[in-house]
Amino acid sequence: MHVDRRPRGGGGRRLSAAGVRVLALGGSLRAGSFNRALLHEAAALVPDGAELDLSVVGVAGSLPLFNQDILDRHEAPAEVARLKDALRAADGLLIATPEYNWGIPGFLKNVIDWASRPASDIPNVFGDLPVALIGAGGGAGTRVAQSAWLPVFRYLRMRPWSGHTLYLDRARERFDEDRRLSDEAGREQLGAVVRGFAAHCRQLPRERSS
Repeated sequence: MHVDRRPRGGGGRRLSAAGVRVLALGGSLRAGSFNRALLHEAAALVPDGAELDLSVVGVAGSLPLFNQDILDRHEAPAEVARLKDALRAADGLLIATPEYNWGIPGFLKNVIDWASRPASDIPNVFGDLPVALIGAGGGAGTRVAQSAWLPVFRYLRMRPWSGHTLYLDRARERFDEDRRLSDEAGREQLGAVVRGFAAHCRQLPRERSS
């Protein structure tokens, strides 16, 4: 059966005014994070007419653990408002996820938990947001963590994309001393993800409320 994947007119599907704007999240908290380095490599491979916004990558390390009491008694940390604004404005989200004990890193899930409160904000912060995953890790290249993210995306009504994948295993062998991705096959795979995801965001824009 043929499915029409062309953008629909009049239904709220539109790109950001400046073109395809993909927001980046991820990396570990350590200074030498391979996954944060992977995002910087991805930014250099973005095609013309698109950008990878790295402006909120550091938010993960600045937020306290999510606690509803903080919202009930005080305001959310200022970084949360900046994060939510960036997610609202994004045409896509690229997450470079580490994998800890075969699962999602707590600090990165914490970022999503903060941005999803109050729950009434979920539709305009996350709704129909295309999301792609990449990762650099050990022997499995963060395959398990990437799979573990999918139920979170579905709950938030995001739109996971898997046209190309990147499970970069043995990360220590694939980056040089300057944290540049020296593995040519890895760079080709990363480029395919970045180009393919940008094209997806352009061809099937996010449904935005009027």
